[in-house]
Amino acid sequence: MPLKKLFAATLMGLALVAPAAQADLTFGLIPAENAEEMVKKFEPMRVYLEKKLGEPVKVFTATDYAGVIEAMRKKRIDIAWFGPLSYVLAEQEAGAEPFAAGIRKGGESHTYKSIFVARCDSGIKTLKDLEGKNVVFVNPTSTSGGLMPTYMIKKETGKMPDQFFGKFAYTGAHDAAELAVKNKTADAAADNDITYEKMLKKGEISKDETCIIAESDPLPGSPLTYRGDLDAAKKAKIKDAILNAHKDIEVTGYGELARYDEVKPEDYQMIRDMIKELGLAKEDMMK
Repeated sequence: MPLKKLFAATLMGLALVAPAAQADLTFGLIPAENAEEMVKKFEPMRVYLEKKLGEPVKVFTATDYAGVIEAMRKKRIDIAWFGPLSYVLAEQEAGAEPFAAGIRKGGESHTYKSIFVARCDSGIKTLKDLEGKNVVFVNPTSTSGGLMPTYMIKKETGKMPDQFFGKFAYTGAHDAAELAVKNKTADAAADNDITYEKMLKKGEISKDETCIIAESDPLPGSPLTYRGDLDAAKKAKIKDAILNAHKDIEVTGYGELARYDEVKPEDYQMIRDMIKELGLAKEDMMK
């Protein structure tokens, strides 16, 4: 088992999996990046929620996106941070309801973009240049690292990624996709502008080495959701706490955030439309 998956599985086995008959509120996180970093990033919000809700809050992560969806379906988690696509799947599978999405510092919208990156010295300048190349995506259940880049390739070339690329694989996390390009184990990768900017800031990649060759239209932001069958009063209390968190603490989440704004199911219709247009089966997206 790869080290990253082993670590996530260890977290699940030790402290982050809620028992079947849980008493605490449990917060699930898709493993968009390194599991340890994801848990650490959301820790201030976990502590804040405990204080505001007056009850213990635990954190859960899994080895893949589908694991978090399944945990909500089995009622082992109450709140979850999903990507847009994993939310839509969780809506179908577990009755997930979106209620908030993070607004990045300096911005007024919760949207973000999917991007394709390649080494700047590779000669790869456009999506059509990726024909026959070794390309990595993040996860079939990722929006910016799965659904949207698939849509972009199909729209540009008329072919699905596994038909157009010479070699095609999933890395499991956005940062791993970026590093595959940096380390020359892949010719190009699909990622998002949030992880790209974060890794530039941390010095993990450089604009002189890793260039963006294509970017998508804006995507609706990754939502915080809760189970639809939670008590209505509890849902209202959770939502109020999250939407007002910036008044009490420096909010944390995916990327550098200023606050959380309200979102609704209809904000994610473009995701449902892309799934339908591509003819994707639920089973294929939840591998």
